[in-house]
Amino acid sequence: MAISGEDIFFASAVDLNAGWKKGDYSCEELTKAYLDRLEKQGPEHNALALSFRKDALKKAKDVDGDRKIERFRGRLQGVPFGAKDLLAWPKYPTTWGAKPYANQVFDQPATVLKKLDGKGAVLIGKLAMVQLAGGGGYRYAKASLTGPCLNPWNKAHWAGGSSSGSGAGVAGGMVGFALGSETSGSILTPAAFCGITGLRPTYGLVSRAGAMALSWTLDKIGPMARTAEDCGIILEAIAGSDSKDPMSAGKSFYYAPQFARPMTDYTVGFAPVDWAEWADPETRQVLNEALNVVRSIGVKMKETELPDYPYGPLVSTILQGEASSIFEELISSGRVDEIADEKQAAGLKAAGELSAKDYLKAMRVRSLLQASFRDFFYEMDMMVSPSRLGVANRIEVALDAPRPAAPADRKRGLAGHIPAGNLAGLPALSLPCGFVNGLPVGITLMGRALTENALLAVGREFQARTNWHKQRPRS
Repeated sequence: MAISGEDIFFASAVDLNAGWKKGDYSCEELTKAYLDRLEKQGPEHNALALSFRKDALKKAKDVDGDRKIERFRGRLQGVPFGAKDLLAWPKYPTTWGAKPYANQVFDQPATVLKKLDGKGAVLIGKLAMVQLAGGGGYRYAKASLTGPCLNPWNKAHWAGGSSSGSGAGVAGGMVGFALGSETSGSILTPAAFCGITGLRPTYGLVSRAGAMALSWTLDKIGPMARTAEDCGIILEAIAGSDSKDPMSAGKSFYYAPQFARPMTDYTVGFAPVDWAEWADPETRQVLNEALNVVRSIGVKMKETELPDYPYGPLVSTILQGEASSIFEELISSGRVDEIADEKQAAGLKAAGELSAKDYLKAMRVRSLLQASFRDFFYEMDMMVSPSRLGVANRIEVALDAPRPAAPADRKRGLAGHIPAGNLAGLPALSLPCGFVNGLPVGITLMGRALTENALLAVGREFQARTNWHKQRPRS
């Protein structure tokens, strides 16, 4: 059966699997349609690093063979997906988005990709990323081997870093879902900017074996998809203990919406200052409407604010110390000067000057921070805040351009949830919640470690009451 129209490219992964299982289309037909779209629109958005057409179509035929003998492997079987180009796949380059690694090939697949392959999902390509996942700090969106990743909602604006290709790929209907990674915001930011759903898992829940390391104690791999339900199913497939990742938590994850508590059992923390003062003025109405939807779900709302720590400097110090060790050979060889952003190259060089004393001090403060978050969530199940304070910036705008200084007496609120949550290793879910000037806006739920099911339950209820996750950009 020929696939026509665009509806299928904006279906959830769950629906794509269901259509294949019913025989509405073959996996080969679906995969070819997605490949055609990815290969056309991916370069138009600088979102495609590499197409896997030949191997993807071969895999699709194998998946169709499974259906003939009724060998069903789960709810991702037959679904074409893409992966951020820091995840290794044999025989193909894994460029890490950077010129010095343009021809790098690994023998073994990343654990997460091997797991998805075993579930019958079809990897159709690698998606673009900010070079070295942003290590060293970058000034412009063009800091990538493929150029600046353009937002499908408006190509004059950025898709967000560093999982930019994953965000644009899902938003533009180029893949059924994608994998991204987050060290400090690289799942939540492109999810919010591109109007999709993104889940940052608890640190250690998903193996990072076969993935580029940026920061051993901060990196996490997670799903970027259409819905909270999709994210839960993908997380179930990729989570679990892995001896190849020394920081693996040794935990598995089972997505269990049928066992979700009543919404009235959940207490959600929020800070009025986030919505009234921290958020950019043009986003406040949309964000407050989203907060009202959260209230309407029936959860208890509790005013709160983050514990008082220097989250930004702590993340910066830890990341700087670990990245300088990880990329030591790149820096010492001088090849660091080949990367596309001068500020980033300078930042990586300067990282080597960090003293062990400063790194260890940051790690000691971090341990206190993690203890504070255990207390923070004692009287609530999760917190909600804007994913980002504004919409995606224009491509040409410097990312380090100064923002207006906040008044000294402004409360902390929850606006620092991205560095805070990454330092504490906590899960977070970004949900699309509206548009401002044609660009998406998102809200984030963040909870205690290993409470992904609770976040997904509230996220699923939010999406049952809204249709922002069903919106699509014009091709």
